[in-house]
Amino acid sequence: MTSGVLVFAEQRDGVFKKATYEALSEGRRVAVKLGQPMSAVVIGANIGHLANEAAHYGADTVYLADTAPLAKYSTDGYTKVLVEAIQAAQPSVVLAPATAMGKDLLPRVTARLDVGLASDVTETHVADGGFSVVRPVYAGKAYATVAFRRSPAVATLRPNVFPAAAPDTGHTAEIIPIGATIVDAIQAKVTDILAAARGKIELTEASIVVSGGRGIKGPENYYLIQELADALGGAAGASRAVVDAGWVDHSHQVGQTGKTVSPTLYIACGISGAIQHLAGMSSSKFIVAINKDPEAPIFKIADYGIVGDLFEVVPRLTAEVKQMRQT
Repeated sequence: MTSGVLVFAEQRDGVFKKATYEALSEGRRVAVKLGQPMSAVVIGANIGHLANEAAHYGADTVYLADTAPLAKYSTDGYTKVLVEAIQAAQPSVVLAPATAMGKDLLPRVTARLDVGLASDVTETHVADGGFSVVRPVYAGKAYATVAFRRSPAVATLRPNVFPAAAPDTGHTAEIIPIGATIVDAIQAKVTDILAAARGKIELTEASIVVSGGRGIKGPENYYLIQELADALGGAAGASRAVVDAGWVDHSHQVGQTGKTVSPTLYIACGISGAIQHLAGMSSSKFIVAINKDPEAPIFKIADYGIVGDLFEVVPRLTAEVKQMRQT
């Protein structure tokens, strides 16, 4: 008999990702609607303190794999441990953040379990004891409601869509150690991870994103995008055209072949609005478009539009934001 909700609580360097708090919070909301308990899985090394933190966000049980061989993310190792946790918990629903790790890990896990996976989910629904989700299809042109034939139902949640609840520091959880024997079966060993420079906000987790397109005319002008993003406390993105031209690194790309973002505010500067780009940002809560072409497709989905030269508009906007922050 399967019951309950199990959440994969992703951590990096002993700290939960922002998307993890969102997944734990949504997991708790689903569990309450189903009238079932919620559990969490935490995997890594020297991360015992995160078990209590997962409890504060609603976990009644925490499956903890805290061992040196899992210090660095290993698809093979994490898959084995997560499958062990699912087999132990027998949940009816499994949730995880739709991060780079989640998108790599969950397809392997569902293949092992021979169950379905709904990725990049933007809504969850519980009705008559059944669980379903809504996810974008056809590059964001439409949304599909997905039900599951087999249990557990597995879904990854798009970051910045589901609100994180306030922690309940009085809530405790049973902690169950796992993974002690499985780590011996890991076939591939991760020796090194090349991480991006610290100090910048992760694009997929930013609540404000400012992106530049071909309209910035060259790599020497991308600083305009970065300065506005910094002034707003957000992250800087780019269209595929800018990345393909070699003006900025691929890690900045927003779109179908880049990253999918769902910030509260998305500012598109000099971006025409090709469907491939819209697929990566159309779920933003508020969209502002700055483009000198009044017929640019981006204006069709923008909440606010500025028809003008970005070389005039963006610096003035940046100056105004900095002045507001000083007062």
